[in-house]
Amino acid sequence: MGLGALALGETASHAQGFSSSKSSAKPEDWSIVSDKTHDGVRSLVVTPSQKVCPSQLELDIVIKDRTLKDFHFAGGCPGNARAVALLTNGMKISDVIAKFRGLPCGRRGTSCPDQLARVLESLQW
Repeated sequence: MGLGALALGETASHAQGFSSSKSSAKPEDWSIVSDKTHDGVRSLVVTPSQKVCPSQLELDIVIKDRTLKDFHFAGGCPGNARAVALLTNGMKISDVIAKFRGLPCGRRGTSCPDQLARVLESLQW
């Protein structure tokens, strides 16, 4: 099941504090591995598109203020992955989406930062 389908489902989105919204992100671009909420923080582990190098995206979202509490890529280019994580930790979700959505990596049609933005975009409430 794609993250978009799970995150946008009525039960999952309202129970998690997220409301449904239409997204241009395609559910088949990634899949959800884990989605848990504890003490107002939603923790997700996502397998991104096979078009990018990392094997997983791991993120914690503070629901109350809609910010990334923690984020990192598992695998991929270590320097770039760490840079994106350092830049996005503590950022508002809407700002991350605005900065990284649609950012390509060569001819892949997506990138590591774009995958992060697509996942976050699907969670907008």
